[in-house]
Amino acid sequence: MSESNGPKAPGESEGAGGGSEGGPGGQPNPGQDPTQITQQLAHNPVSARVPDKVARGVFSTGVIILDGPFEFVLDFVMNLTSPRAVVARVVLSPTVAEQFVAALRENIGKFEGRFGPIPPLPRPQMPPKPPTIQEIYEDLKLSEETQAGAYANAVMIGHGASEFTFDFITRFFPNAAVSSRVFLAAPQVPRMLETLQTSLARWKARFGGGQAT
Repeated sequence: MSESNGPKAPGESEGAGGGSEGGPGGQPNPGQDPTQITQQLAHNPVSARVPDKVARGVFSTGVIILDGPFEFVLDFVMNLTSPRAVVARVVLSPTVAEQFVAALRENIGKFEGRFGPIPPLPRPQMPPKPPTIQEIYEDLKLSEETQAGAYANAVMIGHGASEFTFDFITRFFPNAAVSSRVFLAAPQVPRMLETLQTSLARWKARFGGGQAT
């Protein structure tokens, strides 16, 4: 994992975590059936388990972001291979996607405060008729294992001098675990932030009533 400069897990300051809400210490809520006990759970992402199958991570050269009523799908793409391939698919709730945007802004600021401005990527020339999403995915290799995606309800962001590391974490009782680890070159990260902000604004206009829920 690259050198970290104060990685932050979106939502951690609010104590967001997997599990059902309930009374403190697993006590029943008022008016609740006393035989049913629920408890609010929170995990510290710093202590998240890293399964062997994701420990090495994958390198990506860009990301495609899809949004639906209940989730955002981040498809991390490797464009340096033939055929081009989706190397990781991560699924976030709208709430976590919004927290991810805030954490990205903060970590880009920390990176630039330490290493200087991130050089912008050149803007590709758009074709007269942009391809449809169907045409884009016809050109991409998407394995059966990747197609199912990896759900995450927290993210840790780290960075070194030239790259960012994203640990997408699933926080379910009893243990938090890294469900996907992705590396991006630093110039790719502002572009991802821009795309995610655009997608989130579109989601709010279509489904969110002006606010991610």
